[in-house]
Amino acid sequence: MSKVYHLYRGGVPAKKPEEGNDKMEAKGEVRQEGQEYPESREELIELIKQKEAEAREYREKMLRYAAEVENLKKAFKREKEEYFKYALETFMKELLPFVDNLERALEAAKQSHDVKAIVEGIELTLKGLLQTLEKFGLRQFEVAIGEAFRPELHEALAVEETHEHPEGAVVRTFQKGYTLHERVIRPALVAVAKKPQEKKTPEETGENSKNS
Repeated sequence: MSKVYHLYRGGVPAKKPEEGNDKMEAKGEVRQEGQEYPESREELIELIKQKEAEAREYREKMLRYAAEVENLKKAFKREKEEYFKYALETFMKELLPFVDNLERALEAAKQSHDVKAIVEGIELTLKGLLQTLEKFGLRQFEVAIGEAFRPELHEALAVEETHEHPEGAVVRTFQKGYTLHERVIRPALVAVAKKPQEKKTPEETGENSKNS
């Protein structure tokens, strides 16, 4: 026996546990760490009732939260509709005084023959109106005669032959343009210069007739 045991410096080696026993012990540890299973039918029924009650409670919470979310959506929709419906209220209030002034100018024009005073009143009303529009980001822009045609600002309504301006330059403005917060909402209507066609001399006309 001594001849065998001296090979193990630590003494007699420990007995290795059988593989089947390891698995059983591992399963036992899992059961101890986790929830204990009911040992009787009554306990199982009680556990099922408890889980069903928890499920009903969670379902009620889910439905309540879903209803609250739906109510919030409806409230946001109503607020959005109200906002867009009355978003221009302040803007409209700012314009009402100019409507009143124009109505008074119209009544004065019917009763008075002082054209100059009427024109001055309308000019003042228009000036105040444009200043009010600028407060809300709307600006009127004019086009200088001789300015190069810009498609992002101008819309060509006509073409005029002229030697006074280079081809493609603006030679006439029919309607002013407007921008809203630096964005063009109505381009200016203009006429664009075109180089006149050269008139042919009678000799050139005769030669062309002979060639034809």
